[in-house]
Amino acid sequence: MDLSNFKQRVESIFGIGREYRVFRAPGRVNIIGEHTDYNDGFVLPAAIDRQLFIAAVPVEGRVMTMHSLDKNKESVFSLDSLGKCPLNFWSNYIRGVAKAIEDSGYVLHGAEFVFGSDIPIGSGLSSSAALCVASGLAFSELNGLNLGMDDIAKFAQRSENDFVGTNCGIMDQFISAMGKVNNALLIDCRNLSYELMPFNGEVSIVIADTMIRRGLVDSEYNTRRASCELAVDILKTVLPDIKALRDISCRELEDNKDLLNEEVYHRARHVVTENERVLLATNSMKKGDFESLGLLLNGSHISLRDDYEVSCKGLDMMVEIAAKQNGVYGSRMTGAGFGGCTVSLVEPKYVDEFIKNVGVEYFNKIGKKPNIFSTNACDGAVELRAE
Repeated sequence: MDLSNFKQRVESIFGIGREYRVFRAPGRVNIIGEHTDYNDGFVLPAAIDRQLFIAAVPVEGRVMTMHSLDKNKESVFSLDSLGKCPLNFWSNYIRGVAKAIEDSGYVLHGAEFVFGSDIPIGSGLSSSAALCVASGLAFSELNGLNLGMDDIAKFAQRSENDFVGTNCGIMDQFISAMGKVNNALLIDCRNLSYELMPFNGEVSIVIADTMIRRGLVDSEYNTRRASCELAVDILKTVLPDIKALRDISCRELEDNKDLLNEEVYHRARHVVTENERVLLATNSMKKGDFESLGLLLNGSHISLRDDYEVSCKGLDMMVEIAAKQNGVYGSRMTGAGFGGCTVSLVEPKYVDEFIKNVGVEYFNKIGKKPNIFSTNACDGAVELRAE
C-alpha cells in the first residue's frame, strides 16, 4: 500500500477535506539473531520498505475509534476502561499501547485512527510491532507527549507482553522505531545500545513468504521462553553471576549440560550459539564478507530447526531451494518461526532469477504460491508531513 492509495481510502472514511495526520512505521526482517532478544542477547535486524500507516484525528473526550482497512472492521473503546476485545483482536495492540502509556502517568485524549498496511500479517515481518509503534507515535504527537522513539518502542513491547500476551523481546519494536536507511542495526537487547551495520550494493535482501501462517500467542513461543528461563535458573547454581543466557559461553554450557534435561539444553544451546553467530556476523558485515555472513545464516537456520525446533516443512523447503540458486550467500527462516518468511542474501544480478526459480520450485513441492520480493533497509517510524 503506497501513501497515495492509503490517503484515498482514508478519505472514504473521514470524508474529503477533513484534516488528519499520518504516521508510518515499517516492518522488519531479522538478518540474524533469532530468539535472543528476550534472553538479553544480540540481534541484527533491519527495517524494511513494507509499512503500516495510521491516519489520526484528535477528538474531544476519552473515546477511541479505530478503523482497520485490512480487516474492514471498526472498534470503539473508552480510555477509561481499557479492556481486551475478543471480537476485534487486532484492536488489542492499540489498546495495549494506550494502557502502557497511561500506566506510566501520561493522560491521553480521544482520537480516531484509520490504519492500513502492506506488511503480510502473520508472516514474521512484525506487522504487530509496526502497529504498536505507529500507534505509540500517534498518541505521543496528538497529545504533545514528546516521547523518545526508544520509549515508544518500550511501550509497544509492553502492549504485546502485558496486554496481548506475547512474551516477545524488544527487537521488533525497537527496529520499527529506530531503523536507519541502508543499515541493519546491531542491538544489545540488555541495554538497547546499538551500532549501524551498513549494507552495500554488493548484496540484496530477499524475503520469501512461505504463506504458512501461525498464531504467535497460541504457538510454542512462550514455551520456548520458559525453557530459557528455566535453563538460567538451573545454571545459576553453578554460575551465580549470570542473569540471562546471554551471559553464558558455549564452553560453560557444555561443561554444565548434565544439569539440564535434553530439551532445555537444546533450547539453551541455540540461544548461546546464536549470540556468537550475531557477533561474528557483524564482523563479516564490517569487512563486506558476505560469503562468511551467508554461512552464519545457514548455521542459524540449522540451529533454529534442530535445537530450538521452531521451523516447519515450508520454511525448511524454502531454505533448501534457496541454497541451490545462483548467487546465494545464505538463507534462513526469520521471525518467531512455525511459518512465515525466510531471508536470503543474494548477489544483485541474480535476484530476478532467484525470485522466479524459487517461486516455481516451492509451489511444485509445497502447493502454495509464495510471495517473494527484494527489500531495502529503511528508516524507522516517523510522522509524514503534509506536502
